[in-house]
Amino acid sequence: MKFISLVLACLGSIASLPAAWTVTAPGGNVTLTLSLTTAGAPRYQVSHHGRPVVLESGLGFEARDPAKHLLDGFTIVTTRERTADTTWTPLYGERATIRDHFHECTVELRQGTSGTRLTLVLRAYDEGVALRYEFAGAPDAPPHEFTAERTEFRFPADAFGYEEHGTEGEYARVPIAAIKRECERPLTVEFADGRFACLVEAALERYPRMLLSPSAATPGALVSALSGPATIPASGVSPWRALIVGDRPGDLLERNTLVANLNPPSALPNTTWIKPGKAIREVTLSTKGGKACIDFAVEHGLSYILYDAGWYGHEYDDNADARGVNLDPKRVGGIPNHGGLDLAAVIAYGRARGIGVFLYVNRRALERQSAELFPLYQKWGIAGVKFGFVKVGPQEWTTWVHDAVRQAAAHQLMVDIHDNYRPTGFTRTYPNLLTQEGVRGNEHMPTATHNTTLPFTRFPAGPADYTICVFDPRVKTTRAHQLALAVVVYSPLQLLYWYDKPSSHQGGKEFDFFDRVPTVWDDTRVIDGRIGEFVTIARRSGDDWYVGTLTNETARERDIPLGFLPAGQTFSAHVYENGATKNAVALRRETVTAASVLKARLPAAGGQAVWLTPLK
Repeated sequence: MKFISLVLACLGSIASLPAAWTVTAPGGNVTLTLSLTTAGAPRYQVSHHGRPVVLESGLGFEARDPAKHLLDGFTIVTTRERTADTTWTPLYGERATIRDHFHECTVELRQGTSGTRLTLVLRAYDEGVALRYEFAGAPDAPPHEFTAERTEFRFPADAFGYEEHGTEGEYARVPIAAIKRECERPLTVEFADGRFACLVEAALERYPRMLLSPSAATPGALVSALSGPATIPASGVSPWRALIVGDRPGDLLERNTLVANLNPPSALPNTTWIKPGKAIREVTLSTKGGKACIDFAVEHGLSYILYDAGWYGHEYDDNADARGVNLDPKRVGGIPNHGGLDLAAVIAYGRARGIGVFLYVNRRALERQSAELFPLYQKWGIAGVKFGFVKVGPQEWTTWVHDAVRQAAAHQLMVDIHDNYRPTGFTRTYPNLLTQEGVRGNEHMPTATHNTTLPFTRFPAGPADYTICVFDPRVKTTRAHQLALAVVVYSPLQLLYWYDKPSSHQGGKEFDFFDRVPTVWDDTRVIDGRIGEFVTIARRSGDDWYVGTLTNETARERDIPLGFLPAGQTFSAHVYENGATKNAVALRRETVTAASVLKARLPAAGGQAVWLTPLK
């Protein structure tokens, strides 16, 4: 039986007939249907288990000249069908292998008034659906210029969305119709029947970022709100608009391979220099402090130290020169016996001990000097660069930041993008982009409710540099909660002890968990969770498993079934859990199997971290 059905209804010439194409996922659980109205306007809808996810919604573009709108007047030119079923191995990730299995239909349309040909590519995966626009003009033809993209998302009226603004904001559960302009993506949607979906953008590269706003044309619907006009080459493509779907919140994270699958494979022939790991931030901007962080990294299983803002001058100074050390007096002036920063000496000290150095560089210096900085940093022996406050949104800045990642790759530099950039899967193509912020992490000291929301709202899009820390008194959760975040938050470059210094470390066997926990994984399972309430995530590295459990500000007990362990094997469970006070962590050890159930006793804002290792 064909997985794509072409349905022709009504009478008349073929060119004027309404038509619909339904693409069904390999497992039959998800369908994506494209249709043309009698006016030749393309529409699509999505269902999951036969129930609506997206009701009939509009597609197309608006141009400055209304005569060049691509909204209606289309007829069918050709359709093509294909299926794909491959497995690929990422350089690193939340899983050792990823299956890319989908059914696809490509529908080429022609607009009668302009003669423009617009192609819609429809894909159905068991994990969700995706669609994008393609143009097949001659390479030397003029580009298409649009003022707006009109991809609508009309969810059922009784659905709720987890609205967030500004990439580092907090989330609010609101009716879809109440979502305000320029809501961030991903957007998690909760349906009245208990199902969930997450609207994501994938393969964003040379195109404006998509936000979401109420649709003026369709009350109650959302529409893609581009952060500026879009210029697409005559033979170019748009990013993918995709929906991850599931029966429970945890499915949204477990199925986030959809984002990676919608991006091209790695463009880097040599990736041996790309090495994920844990890092500590050096906050004194000194030689002494850098060497102390390196010694701490060696002792505690970290791979990198990071010199943050201020090492080459004030980061907001457009004249600050990142080609050499010039300490910002506002950051170091109050540090007694500072002693200055001999960066070359720190790099050499780290290299001799197997520890790399990352440098923060604000976008002001990167915009002016990246062509000089990246080869210079490679010569210095720098491991990577943390981009600061990059501009996001308009097409020119999407292009700039991805070109900067490419430039960094050409000089074997890893990248961490901070502030407002959010992932769309570019890491698959350029895996030197290890991680990015785009999250309200411990720079803001968020609530436990926020932390239990992120796995189901922000993390389906990809890694997040949350900046975990434990000793700062402003932390609003327990220390066991922070330990568990090292499992719950996926980031190939995991910044630990963010506001802490080596001298802040208070010892204790509980921090062995940070010393041991990896940053990349062979398998990931969401054991249980409710958005904004609690979450339990299990991740495997080799034969060992790590489990992180968080609760919000409500104390609760949770059972953690260990059915993910291999049958017939016995494990030692090292449990790091809340002690008698917020800052106390209790340790216990149990012998467990796949039939065992661990107890997590969680006070308000508490957590539990578990390391499971096979008994030999």
